[in-house]
Amino acid sequence: MYRFYSRMGEAARLLVDYCVSASKGDDVAVSFGQPAVDFARAVALEVLARGAYPLLNLRDDYVAEAMYRLAPEELLDYISPIDVYILEKVDATISIISPLHTKPLATVDPGRVARRSRASRPLTELFMKRDGEGSLRWTVTAYPAPSLAQEAGMGLLEFEDFVVRALKLHEDDPVAAWRRQAAWQEKVAALLSKASELRVVSRGTDIVFRVEGRTWINDDGKKNMPGGEVFTAPHEDGVDGVITFDFPAVWRGVEVEGVRLEFLKGQVVKASALKGEEHLKRILETDEGAKRLGELAFGLNYDIQRHIKNILFDEKIGGTMHMALGAAYPSTGGRNQSAIHWDMVKDLRRESKVYADGDVIFENGKFVEDYL
Repeated sequence: MYRFYSRMGEAARLLVDYCVSASKGDDVAVSFGQPAVDFARAVALEVLARGAYPLLNLRDDYVAEAMYRLAPEELLDYISPIDVYILEKVDATISIISPLHTKPLATVDPGRVARRSRASRPLTELFMKRDGEGSLRWTVTAYPAPSLAQEAGMGLLEFEDFVVRALKLHEDDPVAAWRRQAAWQEKVAALLSKASELRVVSRGTDIVFRVEGRTWINDDGKKNMPGGEVFTAPHEDGVDGVITFDFPAVWRGVEVEGVRLEFLKGQVVKASALKGEEHLKRILETDEGAKRLGELAFGLNYDIQRHIKNILFDEKIGGTMHMALGAAYPSTGGRNQSAIHWDMVKDLRRESKVYADGDVIFENGKFVEDYL
């Protein structure tokens, strides 16, 4: 069993060198929650050692909840020019997911949450723009905070081991391990780039995505740590059929279970859930883009094999597919715009096939090797 704490320096170096390639003169924003103070310090020291400047931002769950519950309505619509300036000017961002509480907004009025999401849209669009231009280096990771371990249904030691393996910190050379993962995923991306249409058939699912001309991106751990996916954006009017998601979909700490979506010409025309259906429908009304997909992806990190209610890990589960309602990354060629980007995961590890222009290229959690 591996301890994250004993590998904290190695994890920090992985983020600073491999993920965002910090160098002399860079401004690097590091955001984190209270449980990750020691880890944030380790990251900041690595940033400084490269001649870069760390800007530390503590995210407090208490204040975040207070914002949604207590702020006057006009403040929900407010975007600070300081937040805009930082996002415009920083060279790199490192976000460390490390909450004290995983569901601070569970009982907050969804209307207030949606209103704040709409107001934050300019920040989302600025981030997407800089990502598409390649002018912002960014990565998101997670610290094994007790709240995340509890949410995952694991003990603290077990969860530390889970995170270490997911980040490949158990390997003798984590960077080399990620480079091997990247090379294999590049083959998958090349295969998918040849497809005009993908059809997914599984339990409660028969859905078609039009993807010709779109770019498949290799998430090799640089922008998400752990990485382990290839993704694109389907055509905005090119999604038809029904999909049922196997794992809970979590949005701002609220769980929606048993989500079933029906698409026609790219738009959700019917939505239901076994739990949280009202919340699902409210979020779909955030804006016009919330009813369309901004992402389609395959999870390829086979060091992750279980769902833990944290999308950073869950969307990478080896043998799964996920898709996101809302904003598309411009680098994929996607044009959908929205204040939300809500990932939902489909388990394809049994009774499942994916067809590319009529040929089975993926079956029961694995790509067919003959095609790679």
